[in-house]
This record gives sequence, structure tokens and C-alpha cells, in this order.
Amino acid sequence: MAEETIFSKIIRKEIPADILYQDELVTAFKDISPRAPHHILIIPNHQIATSNDVTEADEPALGRLFTVAAKLAKELGIDEDGYRLIMNCNRHGGQEVYHIHMHLLGGKPLGPMLSV
Repeated sequence: MAEETIFSKIIRKEIPADILYQDELVTAFKDISPRAPHHILIIPNHQIATSNDVTEADEPALGRLFTVAAKLAKELGIDEDGYRLIMNCNRHGGQEVYHIHMHLLGGKPLGPMLSV
């Protein structure tokens, strides 16, 4: 397993975060450096370092990332106008925390590309 990250501490509520959703599989919280009016990170509760480390056993948690993203987008009122979901993998892909996570961004037109 990869070295523990700040996300594990957020899941366990050892450090503060603005958690919007949490269940047995995933946790969603506001990004501390938002790139859009709504910028939420959705993470599996068990650490998977990168997309390259995903196994079939991870499918329930990773599927839940998408259903939680849709639920939060609806609650935030951005589901109809649209939003962006981003996952980065490794250094060249822009990954900074080695606990896979989905960025949900919305609340303004995002254009064709957005650096997260």
C-alpha cells in the first residue's frame, strides 16, 4: 500500500474538512483551493494510489464516485447547466495526492479545457 495521505485523515475526521457526503465507500468534500465556484473532491474511503492500481475489487467504490457526483451536482443545482469530472494519474497527469480522487467542478462555464 502507498504511504498514507491527507485524504485518509480527512476520511477519519482527524483533520477538518467541509465534508458534503460520506458513506461506507466514499467521502466527498470541498477542495481547499477551488478552481470553480463548486469544486468538490470525491474519494474512495480505502486508499488506491493511482488509476494504475485499480482492481476489480475497487469497482463498487469507483462506481459510487460517479453516483455521488451526480447526486451532489443535483443538490448544488449545477446538473442541468453541466459540470466537469476529472481524475488525474501520476505526475505527468497532474496528480498531487496519491489517493485517487475525482474532481467535480461547476457553477460557471468551464470552456474546452481546465487545468486542475
